[in-house]
Amino acid sequence: MSSTTVTGGRLRTGRTRGRGRKQHALFRLRGEIPLSTRIGLAAFGVVLLLFIWWLAATVLFNEVFLPSPIDTLHGLSTYGSSGNLWGDVQASGLRILKGYTISLAIGIVLGMFIGSFQSVEALWESPIGFLRYVPATALTPLFLFWLGIDEAPKVALVIAGTVFFNIVMMADVARLVPREMIMASYTLGASRTRVMARVVMPHCLPGIIDVARVNLAAAWPMLVVAELLAATDGLGYRLTVLRRGNAWDQFFAVLMVFAIIGIVSDLLLRWLRNRVSPWARP
Repeated sequence: MSSTTVTGGRLRTGRTRGRGRKQHALFRLRGEIPLSTRIGLAAFGVVLLLFIWWLAATVLFNEVFLPSPIDTLHGLSTYGSSGNLWGDVQASGLRILKGYTISLAIGIVLGMFIGSFQSVEALWESPIGFLRYVPATALTPLFLFWLGIDEAPKVALVIAGTVFFNIVMMADVARLVPREMIMASYTLGASRTRVMARVVMPHCLPGIIDVARVNLAAAWPMLVVAELLAATDGLGYRLTVLRRGNAWDQFFAVLMVFAIIGIVSDLLLRWLRNRVSPWARP
């Protein structure tokens, strides 16, 4: 950006301050950084988090109720050797798989129609907007009363806690399809069904995966609430058992298991998005 000044009847052009200043790659907006720098910063972030955790456990709080990272690793080893780790992960993972798959299916179908057809949007936007703000966790006792204490209420709570967010965000993804692409498809003779299948869905695919990745984080708290109230296995149930026994090192070990599962799931969904739609890679 240049500036113009008048000096002695002459026009002088100059550059505003900072125009020619070379920016460091670390502070450049949307700038690329070397892979080695990215890895180094990621490692530093992990070390910084562990240091803050250790500092809080040893200085700020009682280490009995906030175990240090080392104590938590010992607790994870104890939890693993007890034989309960794999069974709990399998039970909770299966409930998440069932509930979140149903939630995603409903979210994709209804979200694509809401974002593509104003008539469907007018019909469903108000009810979904109303239900989205109802706290799903408050329905847990009712789910137990309606569906019993087996797997159904746990799966239902995962669905209720994520489906409306999936619908709303999927609809936003569908709205981002350029209208010009749709009109050009109609001009070339494509039917409405073909436009949805060959234009709208491929364009929305990376956004759908991103929505699934973001809202998966909300599915786990729903499951934990259900397992805290009525379960005989699962990670949420294990938290209750460990809390009653004051085994806080293993309690935090279970929290670490949640974090590890979340990170692995996030990385897998990112890989899937980049694999099926490399053109949308950020």
